[in-house]
Amino acid sequence: MKVAFGTDEATPVTEELKKDLARWGHEVISVADPLPWAEAGKAVGGAVASGQADVGVVCCFTGTGVSMAANKVPGVRAALCVDAETARGARRWNDANVLALSLRLTTAELGREVLDVFLRTAPEASEASQIALLA
Repeated sequence: MKVAFGTDEATPVTEELKKDLARWGHEVISVADPLPWAEAGKAVGGAVASGQADVGVVCCFTGTGVSMAANKVPGVRAALCVDAETARGARRWNDANVLALSLRLTTAELGREVLDVFLRTAPEASEASQIALLA
């Protein structure tokens, strides 16, 4: 899987997440590393919307700014997730294609867990009509 990665601040957590992605066999596309949060969100969103990446990961202090910026890109469904169950639901029921993480709240271990679940969870076909309403 191709994963676009962007952050407004390079931290030990962001570096670990990129290493995890590569270790799991994913191609990491660093489109914003680092860029100001609005630019990072839009850059990752653009990579996903254009098909350059299958999914994206965005990080900033709260995770809110990058998720808002990514969601400005048509076709992007960014979800701010603080735990694995939220990430699972965001993929299953909302077909989220960009994961937003808070650098304030996320440790490398928690980020790894959330990211792993996000990448391994498929959207439910029964939600397709609801997802279509987001376009």
